[in-house]
Amino acid sequence: MPTTRARAPWVGLAAALVLVAVAFALPPLLDWEVWARAPRSLHTGELPPLHGYWDPKLFGAGTLPAIAIALLGWRYAVDLAERLSWGRLLATSYVVGLAWLLALALVDGSDGISRVLGDKYEYLRSAREVTNLHTLLSTYADRIPYSAPDNWPTHPAGHPPGALLFFVGLVKVGLGGDLAAGLVVTGIAAATAVAVLVTLRALGAETVARRAAPFLVLTPAAVFMAVSADAVFAAVAAWGLACLAIGATSASRGRLVAWSALAGLLLGAGVMMSYGLPLVGLLAVAVLVLARSWLPLPVAAGAALVVVLAFAAGGFSWWSAYPVLNDRYWDGIAADRPAAYWMWGNLAALVVCAGPLLGAGLAQVVALRRRADRVVLWLVGAAALAIALADLSRMSKAEVERIWLPFVPWLLVSTALLPERWRRWGMLVQVVSALLVQQLLYTSW
Repeated sequence: MPTTRARAPWVGLAAALVLVAVAFALPPLLDWEVWARAPRSLHTGELPPLHGYWDPKLFGAGTLPAIAIALLGWRYAVDLAERLSWGRLLATSYVVGLAWLLALALVDGSDGISRVLGDKYEYLRSAREVTNLHTLLSTYADRIPYSAPDNWPTHPAGHPPGALLFFVGLVKVGLGGDLAAGLVVTGIAAATAVAVLVTLRALGAETVARRAAPFLVLTPAAVFMAVSADAVFAAVAAWGLACLAIGATSASRGRLVAWSALAGLLLGAGVMMSYGLPLVGLLAVAVLVLARSWLPLPVAAGAALVVVLAFAAGGFSWWSAYPVLNDRYWDGIAADRPAAYWMWGNLAALVVCAGPLLGAGLAQVVALRRRADRVVLWLVGAAALAIALADLSRMSKAEVERIWLPFVPWLLVSTALLPERWRRWGMLVQVVSALLVQQLLYTSW
C-alpha cells in the first residue's frame, strides 16, 4: 500500500500529460474538425482543445517580471507559506497573485489587459449602451435568440444579466474603458485565492491552506483569469463559500445569521452571473458538512432566493431564460462541436488551465481516500463532481479553460496532500507551464 501511494502522484501526473498531449495531437493528425474556434480558416494555427492558436512571443513587457515571479515563487513560496503569520500570508497571497496575473497578461503589452474585454463578443460594448435597467431586464431574454433583430453578442447572451450589470456598474462609475475594466477584473480575480484560504482556515484546515497557498496563487489559471469575466464569477463564488464557512463555524447566532446572509447574497449574485454557478451548490453543501452545521442553510438559501426573485421582479426570470439560451447554444457552433472529442478534450483544457500538477494532486486524493484530510476530500470531491456534471451536460463543449475557472482553485486544494518533495519541484512545473502557455499561445482570454 505505501508503494501504491508513493506512485499515485507519478501516475496522476503522467495521465494528465498524456491526456493533454493526445487532445492536442489527434485533431491535426486525424484531420478532425472539432471547431474550437469559428471559422477555422481565419487562423491556420488553431489549437484545440484550447480556444486559441499558436502565437509565439519571444519577449513582451511582462515576460521578465513573470519569469522573476516564477523563479522567486519556486525558491521561496513553499517556505514562506509555512512561516508567515496568517494575516501576512493573506496579504502576500493577494499581492503576489495580482502581480502574477498582471505580469502574464502584460506579455502581450497593454493589449493583454484591454483586448479581451474590448472584443465585440464581450460585455463592455453592450454595457455602454444600457440606459434603462428595467428595459434591460424585461427585454433580456427576448434578445437571446439568434433570430432576434437586436440579439445580444455571445457573452451577454450566454449569461444571466448579472454579468452584464457588473460591467454596466463599471461604466457608470467611470471605469468602463477597456483598460480600466480589465484592471478591475484582474484585481477581483486575484482575490479568489485569498477566499479559498479563508474558507480552509474557517473549516479548521489552516495547515492545508498553507500547503495549498503557493499553488492557488501562482496558478497557470492566471493566464485565463486576468481579464476574464469568468474570473469575477469565480471570485464571487469563492467569497460566498468563505462567508458560508465563517457563518457555519461562528459561535454566536448573530454572526451566523449575518455571515450566512452575506454568503447567500454572494452565491445568489453568482447564479445571476452564470448559468453554470448553481453547481457551486455542491461546494456549499460540502462546506456545511465539514462545518457540521446546517443552521446557515435556510438563511443562505433565503438570501440567495431574494437575489434571484429580485431579478424576476425586475423582468428577468432565470428559469424562463435558460431554455431560450439552450436553444441559442444549439443553434450556434456548439452543434458542430463533436461530443466524442469534447467530452474528454474539455478535461485536457482543464489540465492546461489548472496545470499538470492537478493530475498528481487528484491521484493523491484518490490513493489516500479515507486517509486523506477530510476537508480536502470533501472540497475536491465536490468540485470534481461539479466538473463532471458540467461536462456531461454538454453545455460546456470547448472554452472550459475559462468557463470552469470557478472550480479550478477548489480542485487545486488537492496539491496540499502531495509529499514535500513533490510540492517543491511541482511549483516549478506549474509556473513553467503557465509561462509556456502565455508565451507560445494566443488564448482568447
